[in-house]
Formats: sequence, C-alpha cells, structure tokens
Amino acid sequence: MSLTVGDVDRFEAARPRLGALAYRLLGSAGEAEDVVQETFLRWQAADRDGIEVPEAWLTKVLTNLCLNQLTSARARRETYVGQWLPEPLLAGDPLLGPAETVEQRESVLMAVLTLMERLTPQERAVYVLRAAFDYPHREIAEVLDITEAASQQHFHRAKQHLADGRTRTVVDEAAARRIVAEFLAAATSGRTEPLLELLTGDAVAVGDGGGKVAARAAAVTGAVAVAKFLRGLFKPAEHKRAMLGGRPDMYAAVANGQPAVVVVVEGRVLGVAVLDVTADGVAGVRSAVNPDKLERATAHWQAAPHGEPLLRGW
Repeated sequence: MSLTVGDVDRFEAARPRLGALAYRLLGSAGEAEDVVQETFLRWQAADRDGIEVPEAWLTKVLTNLCLNQLTSARARRETYVGQWLPEPLLAGDPLLGPAETVEQRESVLMAVLTLMERLTPQERAVYVLRAAFDYPHREIAEVLDITEAASQQHFHRAKQHLADGRTRTVVDEAAARRIVAEFLAAATSGRTEPLLELLTGDAVAVGDGGGKVAARAAAVTGAVAVAKFLRGLFKPAEHKRAMLGGRPDMYAAVANGQPAVVVVVEGRVLGVAVLDVTADGVAGVRSAVNPDKLERATAHWQAAPHGEPLLRGW
C-alpha cells in the first residue's frame, strides 16, 4: 500500500516521541533509531485505512519491537566485555525526548537507565510508558496485551527495583559547568581528600570500554576506593596521551540531564563521564569510552556550539 503525503507526515510527527520511547527502553541510540525505522516499514506495509488511532498503533508496534530487542540484548550483555552502560546523550539530542516533568527528566538519567537493567522487559516497558509518557494503565495494557491489573503490578515492582532513596539533581548548563569544574579540580589535585569531600560514602565508578578501550572490568565501590581510582585516572601521563591519540581537552557538559566531563581530542569525543549528583554528593561516575557508544555524541558535539574547555591539552 503506497504511502500518501499525509501518511508520511503522520509518522514524522510521531517520530520524536517514538525515538525517545525506544531510547529509554533500549539504552542505545543506534538500536533506538533502528527500531523506529522498522516501525516505519511496518507502518508503510500496514492497511492504514483500518487503523483508527495511528499514535496508539505506532506505540504498540514500536514497544513490542523493543521488547523483542531487550530479550536478545540481555543475552548479548551476558557476554559483553567489562561493564555495560547506556549510551550517553548530550543535552539537546532529540532522543532525550520530553523533559517537562520530574519523571520525564529522571527517566533518562544514566543511573536510572542502568538500574532499569534489573527490570524484566515488560516491567521496563510499563515503567517507561507510565512514568515518562504518562500513559494510563488501560492504554499500557492494550499496548502490551496484558490486563490493567498486571500493568499496575509491573509498575509497582519496577518502582520498587528502581528506588534507592536518593534525590538526584537535574542541572542546567551553568550549574553543570560549576559542578564539573569542582570535580576536575579535585580529581587533578593529586590528592584524595578533595575527592572524598565530593563523594558519597557508597560512591561507585564504572567504566564501559566494551573491550575496545581499556576500562576496569569491575565497578569501583566506596568513597575511598573511588577517590584513589579517580586520582590515578586523572593523573597526566604521556602513555595516556599516546593511547588517546593526542592531548585531550576536557569540557563541562550536560549528558542525560546530569553534569558530565567530555573528553575531546581533535574534535572527537573519546569519553563522557556522567556524574550522578545527589543531595548527598556525587554518588557515581559513569564513564562511557567504548567508541561505538560515542559516535552520536561526537556528531552532536561537532554540530553544536560549546564553551571553552576547563582543562586544555591535559
């Protein structure tokens, strides 16, 4: 069935919402875009005259494609080299989607996306549809072919799994620059004490190199251990510069709603370290250095204006 201009316009109007939904469900920009494209192909092949509510139909198709993807992704992540982290997105990326409510902003935080890995695919779908997109349980039940009571139960269990008692801070660009500047000053001081003042007692540091870039195979936990690890990580050395391919500049940015250190060499983003800022301090440093997860960040970085680096030629 050939597409009319109206059919294409209807899908394109839904594309930003579909992309934001898929990213929250999958934690990967590339996979999210692939699923959106597959949804378009299903839309193209469908008997669109028989579809009463296109938005609901598209949401159902995309969500179920994501559920299938999540099932296979779990198997892939069991053999993933090192720690797996969601793909970081810099502020302004359309895949971040709506950010009008606290729930919408929290649903893309790196810490929350990481915790979502604990959920079953259906729990994750219910949580995202309800918390981030405010779908009523009746509509979620129709999307997932479950009962309304089951949707409510999935949502309740998901919230229990995701609750860790922390109040997280979503920041703007100016606040992020201040926080990152303070973090970098402490991390490059050569001492652990300034870092200990910033970190929570149960702080964690996680690096995702995907087996392509050196990163610790296990998370570093506890303020003292994290402070020592960061002190060594941010100590300048020629072998580190050689590994990076040059002298890196370090910028402050916002990624997934939180302050982030962006490491750039000759216009390429080589690392994004997202700071999990809570009311009690920095509870986590999640660093994506797997180059496969930084292609989109690099494209966004090169296309968008950004300020001066906090550290130049480190």
